[in-house]
Amino acid sequence: MSAPQTLAQKLVARAAGRAAVAPGELVTCRVDLAMMHDSGGPRRVKPMLERLGAKVWDPSKVVVVTDHYLPATDEESRRIIAIAREWSRSAGVARFYDGEGICHVVLPERGCLRPGMFAVGGDSHSPTGGAFGAYMFGIGSTEMLGVLVTGEIWLKVPHTIAIELDGALGEGLAAKDVMLFLLGQLGMDGGRYQAVEYRGEGVRALPMQERMTLANMAAELGAQAGLVAPDATTRGYLAATGVSEAELDAAQLERWQSDPGAPLLAHHRFEAAALAPQVAAPDSPANAAPVGSYGEVPIDIAYIGACTGAKLVDLRMAARVLQGRKAARGVRLLVAPASLRDQHTAREDGTLAVLLDAGAELLPNACGACAGYGANQFAENTVAISTTARNFKGRMGAPSARVYLASPYTAAASAVAGRICDPREML
Repeated sequence: MSAPQTLAQKLVARAAGRAAVAPGELVTCRVDLAMMHDSGGPRRVKPMLERLGAKVWDPSKVVVVTDHYLPATDEESRRIIAIAREWSRSAGVARFYDGEGICHVVLPERGCLRPGMFAVGGDSHSPTGGAFGAYMFGIGSTEMLGVLVTGEIWLKVPHTIAIELDGALGEGLAAKDVMLFLLGQLGMDGGRYQAVEYRGEGVRALPMQERMTLANMAAELGAQAGLVAPDATTRGYLAATGVSEAELDAAQLERWQSDPGAPLLAHHRFEAAALAPQVAAPDSPANAAPVGSYGEVPIDIAYIGACTGAKLVDLRMAARVLQGRKAARGVRLLVAPASLRDQHTAREDGTLAVLLDAGAELLPNACGACAGYGANQFAENTVAISTTARNFKGRMGAPSARVYLASPYTAAASAVAGRICDPREML
């Protein structure tokens, strides 16, 4: 009888064709899905493939999304987008999602992920896929070249760090608050390039898009992967994206759980109800503290965007605060829905109308200012509160811009108050 295995070990073992693996082992894994976007994808791998005279091992397992250089307002952007379109067509990549939103949101909403999969992505926030019980992590373009040619990648089997959230989050709190709190407690190396598994009642109570935020920001913790074991919530989300009952049964959701007694590198446990809304000060996500610690910090911009802050669930959080209210005079409220599909749903259910009535400027469904692209980068000496995952100096515009990170609840409340504000005052 084999030793108890963590979820991460089980996922890696399946990809390696093994019954079991041990942390620290080097294994070669078969890749079920490789995701690229316009910035780090075709424009990087196309010339390397041509030099090798190589073709993609299995185009049906490749996904390409345009999200960084859109809208293409200059010649360089147009060139990069054109390369992505042409290469995807010539390589036979059928799953090419052009202008539909940010890759980490488009991928799951298109039903590309399943529990048990082993996947790689050409972006540091690729661990988002772990919210679905898939092992997914970010790689660079040279590693992606190897995957595209061979369909395989080597991996050092990770240890697992368990982060357990007991109880339920309070009013006005979100997964973003959990992650900022964890970053404040554990730092940006708290994940030690291992697998972080989020567990507990507080995690199981979260909808899928909130779990995606947890998995996504495992990257900020310094983890390779962020995982949530699949359950009925996972099944319901996948079914809603069009995954058939037969496919869901075949995915064997009950299989992808950590065994009792499986080895852990560390086990952190926190009470969800004890958390206050969190804000991370410039210039690190780890500079986090309760919102009440900031006193009167006036803001110029409230930015509700990015894969960690502008999904449908995030837009609805902001709308709860903004209902019947207006952004303060002198504050720009910028809203960039993370996907076109989420924007359409928000329009249909009235969420978008609430945001626009509050004075929001609607921006394209793209990475935008989060990744330092486009026309809405922050100007010199701007003070912004943002729902993005990172606030490194100069990332979102001018080096003198000061960016605070927060949840959509807190960003929306701050837009109304004109200063960093506890959203619970408005709920």
